[in-house]
Amino acid sequence: MRVRALTIPGSYEFTPIVHADDRGSFAETYRFEALSEVLGRPFVLGQANTSVSAAGVVRGVHYALLPPGQAKYVTAAHGALLDIVVDLRVGSPTFGAVDTVELDDVSRRAVFLSEGLGHVLVARTDGATASYLSNEVFNPERELTINPLDPELALPLPFPARELLLSPRDVAAPSLAEARERGLLPTWAQYLEIAGTTVEAARS
Repeated sequence: MRVRALTIPGSYEFTPIVHADDRGSFAETYRFEALSEVLGRPFVLGQANTSVSAAGVVRGVHYALLPPGQAKYVTAAHGALLDIVVDLRVGSPTFGAVDTVELDDVSRRAVFLSEGLGHVLVARTDGATASYLSNEVFNPERELTINPLDPELALPLPFPARELLLSPRDVAAPSLAEARERGLLPTWAQYLEIAGTTVEAARS
């Protein structure tokens, strides 16, 4: 399995070897030790989720408050999705930055998002099915969202705004600036404490 660190600290792309023949294909889409090695800590499974979306559906920008937050390992079980990672950790060297990973049922690529990062999924195909592995169970009181159409974020959405399908909750969500002003964002220091890294070590 090939691992690539994304531009946002704490996020990674995993690309497995896909073995294909006339019967179909096989791939190891998740390996505990591969993820633990890059994180420097174990990823303990707390919950698994599946979402199915029509083309143009946008889910996010979703995130969980720290602590404990919610780390995610996401793959496409069917179809194709654009996965967008957003750094929402106030004080992070990449605060407000965005990176992307293409997920589909051919490459079987996966993306990992550490605690405190924002997550957006955009379905490129009808019936696009995402599989999430999370290290914490869903806690509705600590799960929040940022409006994915916030011009400050300028997310690289693959469809015109008029063709996007958003939930009422995401449409009504605050902008990044509003969430920061209201104290609704995680911090870089909180993330480093969870990751077992000091601010000084992260800077070095």
